[in-house]
Amino acid sequence: MSSVSTTLLSRIEHPVVQAPMAGGASRPELAAAVCEAGGLGFLAAGYKTPEAMREEIRRLRTLTDRPFGVNLFMPQELDGDSRAAVAAYRERLADEFARYGVEPGDPERGGDDGYDAKLAILLEEPVPLVSFTFGCPSRRVLAELAGAGTATVVTVTSVAEARAAEEAGADALCVQGVEAGGHQGTHHDDPLSDPASNGAGLGLLTLLEQVREAVSLPLIAAGGLMRGGQIAAVLAAGAVAAQLGTAFLACPESGAHELHKRALTDPAFPRTELTRAFSGRPARGLVNRFMAEHGPQAPAAYPLVHHLASPLRGAAAAAGDPQAMALWAGQGHRLTRALPAGELVGLLADELAAARDAFVPGRAA
Repeated sequence: MSSVSTTLLSRIEHPVVQAPMAGGASRPELAAAVCEAGGLGFLAAGYKTPEAMREEIRRLRTLTDRPFGVNLFMPQELDGDSRAAVAAYRERLADEFARYGVEPGDPERGGDDGYDAKLAILLEEPVPLVSFTFGCPSRRVLAELAGAGTATVVTVTSVAEARAAEEAGADALCVQGVEAGGHQGTHHDDPLSDPASNGAGLGLLTLLEQVREAVSLPLIAAGGLMRGGQIAAVLAAGAVAAQLGTAFLACPESGAHELHKRALTDPAFPRTELTRAFSGRPARGLVNRFMAEHGPQAPAAYPLVHHLASPLRGAAAAAGDPQAMALWAGQGHRLTRALPAGELVGLLADELAAARDAFVPGRAA
């Protein structure tokens, strides 16, 4: 473990990381509340302009002086076949656009998500931690961030990805099991795979063990974790911390839409699946009408599909219709607790301590 990451982790009271959730959920208020409670809060720079990312970082610094992280999406390479597939998907969604009274979004609007500009800001105004999703940055980028005093984490979903990130010079890895809500962080989205089969990756504990035996970096475990007892399990399996996203979605500090928050425990949405329907990349969400009807035909073309379908998601939310919203959620969503984020961190810490005591002879109550 690098000296940078060692110093960072030593300043965190509880091994609880609030996952970066792009799309508005990971507001500065949520990250600050988690940080102030002794966990590690995260901002999500995905889908934001570089300047909006800068403003959120500055806002967070006014709310807490504790360590926090910022997550970046790696740019994606697309070819002509991907663009042709998106054009066909647009035609498929014609009735959906008419249904909600909106025009299709511009698939090319997002470009590379402002990756280089965001990196420049993070080097100009360094933050304690930067994590990466959808790929691994170059050795040069990781070295530049280290030189600025920033620890780095790369999200991985396989042993091969873990080894590549270690070779590139990452300080730590976020090991993401298939149970995780939102986008799978796989570095290469196989266009021939079927996300709905849930066969896109390994379960967290199996993957964590494989990665632990393959690399020597600190591991942060992510994937459907909702309770302190589960955190105890991944720590016992070799992780140094647990990353939770869905668990924080329903917190009042979260920027998730109220329909999304309510759906997490609504009996009308009993299960999750992986789908490309909303973004063009495998992502786990609550199964609703849009996912069921269009998921099997959605192409592997992120972020083109995301920008194409963005007006639909917004119109559905404005109409109070969760059936066409991207209701990202992990497999543990029914265990959601709508508590203030700081209170939730404290409860998770208490549950973690109780779980550890239960397995230490002579310490059980």
